[in-house]
Amino acid sequence: MAVGQTYTDKGAYVEYVVGDAPLVLVAPHGGTLTPAALPDRTCSACVTVADANTQELTRAVADTFFARTGKRPHLVINRLHRRKFDANRDVTEATGGNRGLDTTWLWMHAAIDSARLRVTRLGARGLLLDMHGHGHAVPRLELGYLLTAATLRQDNASLVASGAMTRTSIAQLSLDSRSTADRGVALLRGPNSLGALLVARGVPAVPSPADPAPLVGEEYFNGGYNTERHGSLNGAALDAIQIEHHFSGVRDNATTRGVYARALVEALLAYLARHYGWPGA
Repeated sequence: MAVGQTYTDKGAYVEYVVGDAPLVLVAPHGGTLTPAALPDRTCSACVTVADANTQELTRAVADTFFARTGKRPHLVINRLHRRKFDANRDVTEATGGNRGLDTTWLWMHAAIDSARLRVTRLGARGLLLDMHGHGHAVPRLELGYLLTAATLRQDNASLVASGAMTRTSIAQLSLDSRSTADRGVALLRGPNSLGALLVARGVPAVPSPADPAPLVGEEYFNGGYNTERHGSLNGAALDAIQIEHHFSGVRDNATTRGVYARALVEALLAYLARHYGWPGA
């Protein structure tokens, strides 16, 4: 596989663009294809609403990262509409029981695993971002680390006492961040957390120092199947964060997507440098 080359599964439903940076971008719910040959998912738990413009947003972030650094993030895109395939669920719910899509599901996760192996071959660990969109009332990014809103409402001392970071999708980073001062719960809402770096660039986010946790009654997505499977909850080489994007001013049109992509990339470069030593030692 060559860096910058695009590969797809047999049906061309999932796309993998090979990268050479310790960053993996996944867009599971932004697909638009609705092949008549594929039945709609009808399982009782199936959510079929797509995350509008998140495929375009993720591509914009990848392009901006490359333009800024000369290095490509790994990019995994589900092209199918969520009615047909949910790329953030276990295989049964993802396919709605359509066994013909099992190979697509396996191919997608194999692509992410391939990206992880390429990151580790560089002698490094890396970060996966699962890119989503939300329609909640509060217009802010929701950063999901697998901790519930109720857990995030605890103070830092309580989070430490309960061992909360061992249950997160950045569990390994909380132990081995290059910045020892930022290890542990500081990665959730400390001054060098991803939330803090985004807020400093004009993008509201929770959790962050400015917005430590959703208030009681506020909706919040804390991460899903991809974050749990591919994050470092069990010591994997990739940490993972689910980013839920509000619509207006972030993903509603090409202009706002470009502005946001630049802010996110600058935040990521600071995050990768401080916590992973990339680029650098």
